[in-house]
Amino acid sequence: MSIVGLELGDRGENGVPDRVGVLGGGRMGAGIAHAFLLAGAHVALVERNEAEADAALERVLRAVTASVTRGATGETHEDLTGRLHVGWDFAAFADRELVVEAVPEVRALKIDALQRVEAMLGSDAALASNTSSISIDDLAAQLERPARFLGLHFFNPVPSSNLVELVAGTGTSPELIVDAQAWVSALGKTPITVSDAPGFASSRLGVALGLEAIRMLEDGVASAEDIDAAMMLGYKHPVGPLRLTDLVGLDVRLGIAEYLHSQLGARFEPPALLRRLVAEGKLGRKSGQGFYTWTD
Repeated sequence: MSIVGLELGDRGENGVPDRVGVLGGGRMGAGIAHAFLLAGAHVALVERNEAEADAALERVLRAVTASVTRGATGETHEDLTGRLHVGWDFAAFADRELVVEAVPEVRALKIDALQRVEAMLGSDAALASNTSSISIDDLAAQLERPARFLGLHFFNPVPSSNLVELVAGTGTSPELIVDAQAWVSALGKTPITVSDAPGFASSRLGVALGLEAIRMLEDGVASAEDIDAAMMLGYKHPVGPLRLTDLVGLDVRLGIAEYLHSQLGARFEPPALLRRLVAEGKLGRKSGQGFYTWTD
C-alpha cells in the first residue's frame, strides 16, 4: 500500500484540527495536505486507487522536501511524513475531525464523494468542499448534516497562495465558520467569508477577467504575453489572466465557465478558443501546452 506511517497524537496546539483528511490527491489536494502537515496536523490523504495514491504520495513528498530544503519549517522530513497516511480506503477518514474534498469540479462526482466521506465521519466532524464554483447549498442538500458542511476554497498553487475563501451555506453552523476562520489563519493564510452564490466572489471575478482575456486573444487584439503584461504592469496583478488559466488548467476553467454560464447568463459563455484548446488536449501547464508552452 502507498502508506507513510501515521502516529496519532493529542489535538493539535497550532489552531488546526489534529486529524485532517483530504479526498483527492491531485495538485490541489496534495497542496492542501501539505499545508495541514506544515501546520502540525496528522493528515490522511485518500485517492481512488493504488496508482493514483502513489502519484499523490509523490506530489506531497516533493512538496515536503521543498519546504524542508528552503527552511519553511522547523521540522524534519521524517517529522512531517510521520504524520502522513496516503491510501485509497475511505475508512481512513473514520477518526478525522475535518475532511476536505478536492476531487474534480464535476457536480455528480463531488456529490458521490461527499456522501461517501460523510458516511465515514463522526457526527461532530466537519466536512468541506474545495469547489470553486458549485453551490454549497446544492451540495449540502445531498448530505445528512448540512450544518457541519461548508466551502473551503483554496487557491492554486496552495503553498504560495495566501487566500482561502470560506463559503457559508444557508445551513452551515455559524460556529463552524468561526472554527474554519481559525483553521485558515493557523495555516498562515487569510480567510475571506462569502455567502453561497454562483462562482462565490473569487471565481466569479477571476473567470470573468480570464474569459475576456481569451476573447481578446481570439480577436487578435494582442498576444498572450502582451495581454498578461498589461494586467501585471498596469494593474499590479502578480500573474496575467492567460498564464493563470494555464496554471489552473484550461479544462478546469472551462468547467467553471460552463457552470457560471448556466447560472448567470451570456457574459460567462466560454469562448470558442477555450473550447478548441481543451478539445485538443492543450490544458495548460499540466499538459505542457496551453496559451503558453511549459517545459517543467
